[in-house]
Amino acid sequence: MTPPFNRRRLIAGASMLGGLNALGLAGCAEDRGLAVANAALSFAPIAPLAPVRASMERVFDITVCLRPFRAEGPRLDVETIGDATIVHNYGHGGSGWSLSWGSSTIAVQRAMASSPAEIAVVGCGALGLTSAILAQRAGAKVTIYARDLLPETRSARATGTWTPDSRIALADKAAPGFAALWEQMARTSFKTYRSYLGLPGSPVQWMDRYIVAGGGDEPPAAPGGLDFAGYQHLIRDLSPASVELPPGVTPFGGARVQRFSSMQFNLADYGHTLMSDFLAAGGQVRRVEFHAPTEIAALPQKVVINCPGYAARALWKDETITPVRGQIAWLIPQAEVTYGLIYDGVNMVSRSDGICVQLLDGGDMQGYGNDNETPDRDEARKGVSRLAGLYARALPPGPV
Repeated sequence: MTPPFNRRRLIAGASMLGGLNALGLAGCAEDRGLAVANAALSFAPIAPLAPVRASMERVFDITVCLRPFRAEGPRLDVETIGDATIVHNYGHGGSGWSLSWGSSTIAVQRAMASSPAEIAVVGCGALGLTSAILAQRAGAKVTIYARDLLPETRSARATGTWTPDSRIALADKAAPGFAALWEQMARTSFKTYRSYLGLPGSPVQWMDRYIVAGGGDEPPAAPGGLDFAGYQHLIRDLSPASVELPPGVTPFGGARVQRFSSMQFNLADYGHTLMSDFLAAGGQVRRVEFHAPTEIAALPQKVVINCPGYAARALWKDETITPVRGQIAWLIPQAEVTYGLIYDGVNMVSRSDGICVQLLDGGDMQGYGNDNETPDRDEARKGVSRLAGLYARALPPGPV
């Protein structure tokens, strides 16, 4: 099969994209006819796709994020230290934003079991902010304690796409019953994100993304590659299936092209919205760096939701956390580029605050076990160069 289509998780967040067969629409002649009709409606018409101006001269930043991966899945247990109840909410791999509302709903339910009047939240990233807002909605007075606020957190360096099972667990190590728990978190999050669609600034929106075949041979599998769990089949009903487009309707010449729609978080707008909602509801923020769990237990609030992300590895001496390095080269934003693209191991996501270019040559093993947060300009150049080559060879789209 052509390279971009046989990378099992290159399009994390759309791994249910088995086309029509994945939806069971190929079982009989009547269903096949319906599938063909639906497929035709899904690609007609196609608006012109503005080219990305991919060059290193337009790269204005390179950021690196360490995703906190745990083989058994996120930590959501309750721990007692002295007279403090600590509810953990971390270790979501590449699925922190996507699962944040669902995971935080579970954490808040456990935190509110004793009906505390006040709750502390440690961390101001994706899980910290959603936990804080949900605790407020449950009736608690909430204070966030964090060294960094959202613009400086690792959460702010994510691509911001709906990837609810991206490095969320290992297939043979996930805790018993985790698949059902994951589905619960994913569905809760998805439903909550619907309330952010259509708001000013488009903090959450749907975007078309294209998978373009070609660009080189499939890279060899990484030695010692792990079997990461995939659960997208459990929520197949939440997103439309991909469709294969007929030749000539995209600017990518004779290449095989698939299109799917995916939810996207414009993190600059979305993060600002979350922080504004939290503060407007009376939330408070304290800038503090913790060095030991006993310091957290000493907080005046005796119920704490612990959302430190990758920092939990050092703070809680949690060796079950493995860093997964992810780098983004940021191109100057182009308002006319209103789609995303996957091509030759490169993931491009267009956002209002910049165009993300991410190299994914290693598939799921890309950056696994690597805790180096120093930007790699050569890696950025490789991704931008491949993207530039695609558009240099692009042809004007034919009539639809």
